[in-house]
Amino acid sequence: MNLPGIIQGGMGVAVSDWRLARAVSCLGQLGVVSGTVIPVVMARRLQLGDPGGHTARAAASFPDQALVERVFSRYFIDGGKAEDAPFAAMPMPSANPSKLLVEMTVLANFIEVHLAKEGHDGVVGINLLEKIQVATLASLLGAMLAEVDVVLMGAGIPRAIPGVLDRFAEGAAAEIPFDGTDLGDTPAERLRLEPADVLEPFPAPLPRPAFLAVISSHVLATTLARKASGKVDGFVVESSAAGGHNAPPRGGMVPGETGEPVYGPRDEPNLDQIRKLGLPFWLAGERACPEGYQAALEAGARGVQIGTAFAFCEESGLDPSIKARVLAMSRRGEVRVFTDPQASPTGFPFKLVRLEGTLSEKDVYEARPRICDLGYLREPFRREDGSLGFRCPAEPEADFEAKGGASGAATGRKCLCNGLLAAVGLGQVRDGKPEPAMLTAGAAAAGVADFLPEGADSYTAADVIRAVLKT
Repeated sequence: MNLPGIIQGGMGVAVSDWRLARAVSCLGQLGVVSGTVIPVVMARRLQLGDPGGHTARAAASFPDQALVERVFSRYFIDGGKAEDAPFAAMPMPSANPSKLLVEMTVLANFIEVHLAKEGHDGVVGINLLEKIQVATLASLLGAMLAEVDVVLMGAGIPRAIPGVLDRFAEGAAAEIPFDGTDLGDTPAERLRLEPADVLEPFPAPLPRPAFLAVISSHVLATTLARKASGKVDGFVVESSAAGGHNAPPRGGMVPGETGEPVYGPRDEPNLDQIRKLGLPFWLAGERACPEGYQAALEAGARGVQIGTAFAFCEESGLDPSIKARVLAMSRRGEVRVFTDPQASPTGFPFKLVRLEGTLSEKDVYEARPRICDLGYLREPFRREDGSLGFRCPAEPEADFEAKGGASGAATGRKCLCNGLLAAVGLGQVRDGKPEPAMLTAGAAAAGVADFLPEGADSYTAADVIRAVLKT
């Protein structure tokens, strides 16, 4: 597949929603939806009354309408829930997820990709996190049913994913290893999904999407190119300037003067070695400018991946008030992005925009009761009786440690699931009050006001593409 020069990053939870991906694809570039926590996103859109009817319209094309009816009857609220009412509880992901959660995950990914592909012939991708293994198989199956063109995956070593794409394209069962740091010496856990258990008959064969691995080093690129379970079609090479999760520094998580992890020359990807692999690659991290794009081409890249600039455009899923505040701060030169070594339950550094009223502020973080009620970043562990348990460093510290979590390992951890949902207007309501938001963006957030047309207070995805390509 001859993919375009600009890949729109798959950001956060529903920041890269179908509207943004569709807009970018219609402009001739690769639009990407985020598959992270997407069943919760779909369920909450339904509880808001499905504004615009988009979810129902896409669901009408799903090949199993009985499945659609089961999900809609459980979550759809005609006219939407009361503003101060909480969203309904969701099944927690696990190694043996409920049938409802599997069906919701397949359907939600289908809907998001279907809407992004609606009405044009551009290419659409989906971004998933290797760290969220419990949702991976159902997410891929749903996206492939909607004929997604590209799968992008990082935040780990997605060696098993190309083989999964091959298997699902044939309508066959697929499995991936279930990794954990505290599973003991017992036989490795496996996650498995049989397409016919979700849809019978299953509409195989399906188009096999291209696979791009999101990496930060030539070592990982080489490993995937040579040892993946199937064909790797290329790489997105991220620097530490990119938003969301960053790879830990090679020198360890040693904080500098600002409290952020210190990155150095050893953390720069070796592009000479990546070029030798003979696969196309795109560079990510502060590339949303003509100079960054041209430098990527001169380095042998096919193009660039851009996240932050698209995150604050009109079509993104971010809450409009958050976008407006950050753009105003950018105009004044006041945007500060902090690479927090403790925020993410995954243990990876995570970039936070310092924004009043959000979890980037100490008092807001400390005032929020610690709770893990969505569970997408929980880690598996082996109980004394040999059974599998789950714990999250963002849950109450006493609960985490009672499950064998290391003392102090939960300190400073933030609930990404709830905080990122709040940033797109889908935060839970607790005791009549909405969850505080969490905003992630790359270092380039400081300059997003540069994309504003003269006299305007907002900009579009087209403005970003024009600026980068100088068209």
